[in-house]
Amino acid sequence: MTSFGHDVYDDVIVGGGHNGLVAAAYLARAGRSVLVLERLGNTGGAAISTRPFVGVDARLSRYSYLVSLLPAKIVRDLGLEFAVRKRTVSSYTPVERDGRPGGLLVGGGESRTRESFARLTGSEREYESWRAFYGRTGRLAEKVFPTLTEPLPTRAELRARIDDETAWRMLFEEPLGRAVEEHFADDLVRGVVLTDALIGTFADAHDASLAQNRCFLYHVIGGGTGDWDVPVGGMGALTDALAAAARAAGAEIATGHEVLRIETHGRAPAEVTFRTATGEGRVVGRTVLVNASPRALGELLGEAEPAPPVEGAQLKVNMLLRRLPRLRDTSVDPREAFGGTFHIAEGYAELARAYAEAATGELPSVPPSEIYCHSLTDPSILGPELVAQGYQTLTLFGLHTPARLFGHDNQGAREVLLTGTLAQLDAHLEEPITDCLAFDADGRPCIEAKTPLDLERELRLPGGHIFHRDLSWPYAQDQGAAGRWGVGTPYANVLLCGAGAVRGGGVSGVPGHNAAMAVLGH
Repeated sequence: MTSFGHDVYDDVIVGGGHNGLVAAAYLARAGRSVLVLERLGNTGGAAISTRPFVGVDARLSRYSYLVSLLPAKIVRDLGLEFAVRKRTVSSYTPVERDGRPGGLLVGGGESRTRESFARLTGSEREYESWRAFYGRTGRLAEKVFPTLTEPLPTRAELRARIDDETAWRMLFEEPLGRAVEEHFADDLVRGVVLTDALIGTFADAHDASLAQNRCFLYHVIGGGTGDWDVPVGGMGALTDALAAAARAAGAEIATGHEVLRIETHGRAPAEVTFRTATGEGRVVGRTVLVNASPRALGELLGEAEPAPPVEGAQLKVNMLLRRLPRLRDTSVDPREAFGGTFHIAEGYAELARAYAEAATGELPSVPPSEIYCHSLTDPSILGPELVAQGYQTLTLFGLHTPARLFGHDNQGAREVLLTGTLAQLDAHLEEPITDCLAFDADGRPCIEAKTPLDLERELRLPGGHIFHRDLSWPYAQDQGAAGRWGVGTPYANVLLCGAGAVRGGGVSGVPGHNAAMAVLGH
């Protein structure tokens, strides 16, 4: 049976994903005894790098893949050897109009972006609206992002801090679709804006729940700029650095340890039961931090109603290519088009149609998705021979594919959806994307697809939901929660430090930081 360094730990952390590792590093650096128990044979959770294709020297960010919400404060505080790189192009969206291939390029300098808008829409109006709209969200981001690592403000305090009633109304009070339609006239431009509201979120532009608004908010505030950057060395470089920082500070990390239950009366200590390949064991912690979903937390605590069920709504595809494909739109270099976010079938009307079809239980007939090429910005994830031969990665993220669509036949629905998604990409290429795929050592094409049910099985994401549940507003939901950290549970000595905490979601480390601050009494 496993032997640990302490009989009783100050802090036992359930789950060695990036948030759990952030918490472990902060707490251990504060001189506390810390034990991390991780079910899998490796740390990192969804923020890992792996070689998914047999015999191929390509280390891909298999699940999570871009960084925006990770505060520089956490990197500095923990002394992490981790860096990100900016993408020179924000996005490219191909479209055919009047029988001619074209597209919208955002990035590469203001003059090129302005010219691309004018060529697409026939005037300067949409670009000026774009600048005004994102100027407003940029000013909001500068004020909101620093609050993520501070005690929770009240709604009124955050509103006063933003100090822009128009921005507050369009993002916090009215469905985002209203602001999109007020600011923009072109269907393609509207769709590009809306996509940031739909990543991992199944909602319509006018959804009364405002789930789309919350998703959009987190996508435009990252780093105080809204930029989404490429992790150098892949996403695993971050979690490797976090694990090293935690260990260097004295934390113990035990992989292959699946936590089965947490027993507590709300007072220290709590008893944590785990299972390994050789049997069950127990460990005691004065506090327990759970880096898992709210539903998993409820199950570990033995609650009769652990948490409402949730479902993810995305398709994740990883590819390795022998070369980038040629585009039908010859005005843009494929290296630019795929270096940013390459939007596919994401016009405003197309997104609405895909949502409506999925809401009735049908796979979208025109599946929307977006792609980017990590290796263009950071070739270090490929072996030297692959780089020399011009190989590139492609990461595809599909929208509006809720878990319910895969329940009857996950494999069959995955194949149908992947075929349909690639067909939408092929419509804008001079050659099928499958003609560009590399092959692994067994002669199989280097492509893998993950549905929400696959993610639930592999990572225990509830319903395959990448945020563990719908994203929260970044303020206290009640007056009593103000000034706290958004990580509390009904038990004073058990905290939630995963993506389902208030201000969780994405690769941020924010819940881990905030749970550690709560433990330390900051």
